[in-house]
Amino acid sequence: MNRIVSTDTAPPPFSDYAQAMEAPAGARTLYVSGQVGINMDGTMPDDPLEQHENVWRHLFAILAAADMGPEDIVDVRCFINSHEEVPRYREIRDKMLAGIKVPSTMVVAPLADPNWRVEVAVTAAKA
Repeated sequence: MNRIVSTDTAPPPFSDYAQAMEAPAGARTLYVSGQVGINMDGTMPDDPLEQHENVWRHLFAILAAADMGPEDIVDVRCFINSHEEVPRYREIRDKMLAGIKVPSTMVVAPLADPNWRVEVAVTAAKA
């Protein structure tokens, strides 16, 4: 089982995520490419919340294909297109992870398609 690592000798997280995560020796590792909020038919939802939720649905589907789940995530890399998306991203991340704390990095920068509000990649590990 993956183990959260934290210390009081480094600054605490800014929101609901872990400072670090340790995977056990011999764990299988899965690197999931960045997922964006498109629908399964390739269309982009107009609703920003739906885009954020789609990202996590896609990530969970890929994890399931590898016999893994959200509890196996050891790293999240989030890219969002504007500072206005930060609260929305955090709200949906926390909702979709349902209390699971994982290390998380966020970058605010233009994405490959200007209609994309968010892109998230994860790394997962399972013994």
